[in-house]
Amino acid sequence: MSGKSVSTGTDTGKPVERSDSKAVDAFVRQARAMATKQQGGGRLVLALDATMSRQPTWDLACNLQGEMFDAVGRTGGLNVQLVYFRGFGECRASKFVTDTGALKKLMSSIDCRAGHTQIGKVLSHTLKETARSKVSALVYIGDAVEESVDDLADKAGQLGLLGTPVFVFQEGRDDVAGRAMKEVARLSKGAWFRFDRNAADHLARLLSSIAVFATGGLPALQARDRQEDRLLIEHLRGGT
Repeated sequence: MSGKSVSTGTDTGKPVERSDSKAVDAFVRQARAMATKQQGGGRLVLALDATMSRQPTWDLACNLQGEMFDAVGRTGGLNVQLVYFRGFGECRASKFVTDTGALKKLMSSIDCRAGHTQIGKVLSHTLKETARSKVSALVYIGDAVEESVDDLADKAGQLGLLGTPVFVFQEGRDDVAGRAMKEVARLSKGAWFRFDRNAADHLARLLSSIAVFATGGLPALQARDRQEDRLLIEHLRGGT
């Protein structure tokens, strides 16, 4: 049947308008989002640089990171692992859990210690984890890069081939670190963002979008269709 209206079959002869297309589209998006949530699943690694260079803003950063945890927790159906490095070769990982409140407590107990960055270990760890069971995404928060960019690029490229994008949040404005972090994000088919305490709400919503992606992929982002979801989709599809 074609046309914009159908006959009611009554003696008025007046057409009845079809349902508003926007309302139909909204209903379809909601249905898809509900189906995605019911399917559940998804594993997210959240990695933190806890070296001494982050000490001046660590408390503020912990508050913001806590809000990001809350955003992930509200998504539901997502297993999250906290990884952090600091000091002389110390790099630790929690178990994968759905209770992000427990991870917030663990994060609040971490203090910064002098040492070099260990981003390579984080990437290698994520490669091992996704070899065991698919890791949907890695979120990394840090301010410096003191390792071989070529080595990091190689591991990031491997994650990209495995379908595990790295979403990098850079604190501060170190240009050298920024270039390296952007390369890690690009090669893993992820995205780079500025970790700015003045944009806490925006960052929390962005992590919520990443959590939705980790749970249901691009279809879940398209179904929810919020501003940050559209931004993330643009990055994942190779936008600027």
